[in-house]
Amino acid sequence: MRAVRYILAGTVLVMATSAIGAQNDRNNNGYRYRWKDASGQSNFSDSLTADAMKAGYDIVNAQGVVVQHVNRQLTADERAAAKKIADEQAAAKAAADQRQRDDMQMLNAYPTEQAFTASRQSQVDNFHQAVNTTQLNLQGQEKTLADLLNRAGDLERAKQPVPPYLTTRIGEQRNTVAGLRATLQRQQAAETAAKASMAADVQHYRQLRAANPNGG
Repeated sequence: MRAVRYILAGTVLVMATSAIGAQNDRNNNGYRYRWKDASGQSNFSDSLTADAMKAGYDIVNAQGVVVQHVNRQLTADERAAAKKIADEQAAAKAAADQRQRDDMQMLNAYPTEQAFTASRQSQVDNFHQAVNTTQLNLQGQEKTLADLLNRAGDLERAKQPVPPYLTTRIGEQRNTVAGLRATLQRQQAAETAAKASMAADVQHYRQLRAANPNGG
């Protein structure tokens, strides 16, 4: 009987030890949350608190190793700023993707540098032709204005009144000349820009062709 009691006591002890060990394993395998408050003090909790979510927290295992970091909650202004940055980055990526598509399309459209250069030169020539046309038109309109002013001057020198229709006509002609001068300035600026960009465009084409010798 004494032997039986020893056996039973040993069995109970083993069962109790196993239960305690299992409980310890569950505790040891659990995760905790760690965060720092406004003063920099570390805080720990077995459950996720509002303060932890507000400050940002680490998920720590039983060995004290951080298994995941969760950033703090953003304010409304911070979310708006983050969205703006994300939108700008997305727009920049979309623009870069579009440039790449345009580059590949250009390589396919112009298989040689000579063909590409001829196309760009044709654009520059178009700007130059527009400038020449406007210059000729402006010269004609300036002559018309000079003739009208001379007529008005002759009348004034003859002590005769300048007719209202002539005054009106001179005003209209001044506006026409001013408009053509403004147009000529814009066209000349466009021609200058086209010439300046042509060299850069040809260089860009060379770089793309070197990187894609077989086309887009």
